[in-house]
Amino acid sequence: MKTPKAAPKPVSQKPYHHGDLATELLAAAEAELAENGIEAFSLRAVAKRAGVSHGAPAHHFGDAKGLLTALAAIGYERLVASQNARQAAAKSNPTAQRIAAGLGYIDFAIAHPALFRLMFSSEKPDRTEPRFAEVSVAAFDKLVAEVQQYVGADPYTDTAAMLDVMASWSMVHGLADLIISGRADRAMGFNKMSPAARDKALSDLISRTIKPEAVR
Repeated sequence: MKTPKAAPKPVSQKPYHHGDLATELLAAAEAELAENGIEAFSLRAVAKRAGVSHGAPAHHFGDAKGLLTALAAIGYERLVASQNARQAAAKSNPTAQRIAAGLGYIDFAIAHPALFRLMFSSEKPDRTEPRFAEVSVAAFDKLVAEVQQYVGADPYTDTAAMLDVMASWSMVHGLADLIISGRADRAMGFNKMSPAARDKALSDLISRTIKPEAVR
């Protein structure tokens, strides 16, 4: 008589209290978003990718909206870090710093297109959630402060200065969106340029939103 084979052991899953599970879920969510897009995004898919029980993402983030909100908030922190990295390597004058911030913005969009779209184009994140609101406003305030240093007026109280803010943001964000969608390649051929040539072309475009008379 043959001894019956033991039943296969179930695949182990990480418990809810796993110390760094929230971070792992966010990484899985970002990978899922990048690979399959926002329309196919689900907590079940994220849980499967992370190797945890189906209820784990809900335990940490509530629902898909909560998870995407947390992921988008991290995106704003990365965006600012990308800008800061460019600025640290640039000259210290206000013109160079504004251009470097713009290049850092575009760097982030190219490196994380799905996350970039989630942050700016999707209705999925809860934009009233406190942390999301804090980091997204901080990213905007960074631009406001740089324009204020450049023009010598507070954009929150000076209409002309706020117009400078919006012109700068519109130019850089528009470039980023056109590049990651591939729509800028026919006109500019960015994909065929060396990194240095692309930076030069983008810097020339960004500088068009900087008024010559404001240069110090």
